[in-house]
Amino acid sequence: MAAVKYLLHALFGWKSRAARQPQVVFSSVTTVKWYDTLALIIMRQKVAPDSVCVDVGCHIGKILDEMMRLAPQGTFFAFEPLPDLYAGLKERYTQPNVHLSNAALSDKQGTTTFNHVITNPAYSGIVKRKYDRPLEDDETITVPTARLDDILAAAGIGKVDLIKIDVEGAELLVLKGAEATLKRDKPIVIFEHGLGATDCYGVKPDDVYDLLVDRCGMKISLLENFLLDLPALTREELNDQFYSRKNYYFVAHP
Repeated sequence: MAAVKYLLHALFGWKSRAARQPQVVFSSVTTVKWYDTLALIIMRQKVAPDSVCVDVGCHIGKILDEMMRLAPQGTFFAFEPLPDLYAGLKERYTQPNVHLSNAALSDKQGTTTFNHVITNPAYSGIVKRKYDRPLEDDETITVPTARLDDILAAAGIGKVDLIKIDVEGAELLVLKGAEATLKRDKPIVIFEHGLGATDCYGVKPDDVYDLLVDRCGMKISLLENFLLDLPALTREELNDQFYSRKNYYFVAHP
């Protein structure tokens, strides 16, 4: 409970009387909202006014908005493969420091089939994930793919500070396509990684651990543990979090 007090106070700046009763608020916060809350706290701590930030799976721009607020002199790269959502982003973000792409980030450049969940666009992805609601309506479309390393090199970006990845199970493909950036910059990477999506790609936690920790020299933590400066996850602990469904959002860091 002390950790919950700290995190809610860090986000909302609560005064002492409110901070003494965090359980009332926490009980009303959904799991997704809790992850969003922790991600925002991390961003507020780690994003500088001139940071380079990457939003993979931009959707309607909620996280991109926060990145831009925190880094008014920053540079932003945002990726959204769904054509209708991308069109909306193009209308909203006309600033020269915002680079939008209608591509699904992956480990290679080209094209791919893409499962568009019409009734629940947030569940769309390269591979059809498991649904937790009945009667979803989906269709198969074709979208371009790109590698983050190639995009950043073409733009002449020297250092990336923060990457957010929410791609319904395709996170390892994104990370593989950004391996040079990860090794060089060791940015903060907030990413989703969970059963029901990741396993549909045949990916296991060991694969993510191999890339981020063994090959890129980074660490993986739970969001709240990172904020509280607790030890990073071991390989066994990451597997336990994944297969027991205890958490499905993580942060990679130096």
